[in-house]
Amino acid sequence: MIVHFAGLGSMGLGMACTLARAGHTVHGTDLSPGRVDELRAAGGHALTAASDHADALVCVVLNADQTRSVLFGDDGLARRLRPGGVILSCATVTPAFAIEMEAQAVKAGLLYLDAPISGGAAKAADGKLSIMASGTAAAFDAAQPLLDVMAETVHRLGERAGPGSAMKAVNQLLAGTHIAAMAEALAFAASQNLDLARTVEVISASAGTSWMFENRAPHVIEADYAPRSSIDIWPKDLGIVQGIAEDAGLLLPVATAALAQFRAASAAGLGKEDDAALTKHIAGQSGIALPEKK
Repeated sequence: MIVHFAGLGSMGLGMACTLARAGHTVHGTDLSPGRVDELRAAGGHALTAASDHADALVCVVLNADQTRSVLFGDDGLARRLRPGGVILSCATVTPAFAIEMEAQAVKAGLLYLDAPISGGAAKAADGKLSIMASGTAAAFDAAQPLLDVMAETVHRLGERAGPGSAMKAVNQLLAGTHIAAMAEALAFAASQNLDLARTVEVISASAGTSWMFENRAPHVIEADYAPRSSIDIWPKDLGIVQGIAEDAGLLLPVATAALAQFRAASAAGLGKEDDAALTKHIAGQSGIALPEKK
């Protein structure tokens, strides 16, 4: 398939390169030219005005505003799709926004798959993502050759846009609160003069563990805060969760507390660091020492 790819960040680049290596013709664009160069090295191409019209458009940008602009803005890429082409929209957005984008796609004679992703950069590069998808049977059929390459698991959640984004919000609620709990736990362990490497070893074999604890805690031990997923992702994603909950009349006290911590860490200048740096923010407020870079 000819695929246009918008957004070559930590997840998008791995997805695009995986498709290129699998034999699809991938034309990608990103605000960072270096990311396009990496796609070229994997067998892809830069997306330019001379690029052929595509069978599919994969959009892995930051948020709803970027999604709307990339798809249907003045220079929107949806117009570069062939009639009946499929959009795979992967950003974390509200269900209402996904429904709106599907309606615009249908009006333009296109298919739309609400297809948020989970798994991290490593799984994106290995084609082992979990994709929470909803859309028409025709949209799934059109996207299937790409889903087969990019995902280890595709969860079919409904026959219209919306449920995919709702399920991603559930995932982000848990992921964000688990990172916040990890940060508090490590700061608490440090306050008790426990060896943090030993703490991770013990907790990883105990009932209190989580995937986020096991994945993020080593970043703190190694004092490696290079962003795989940054602090600033979470005010956005947990903010989406909070907004959906408010519309439903639902209180989320734990998620709300985690959101407040991420916002505070961002305001303290940690926004561009790895989200494990929330531990620095929590420990620093009480003068608790954490491992330093060797």
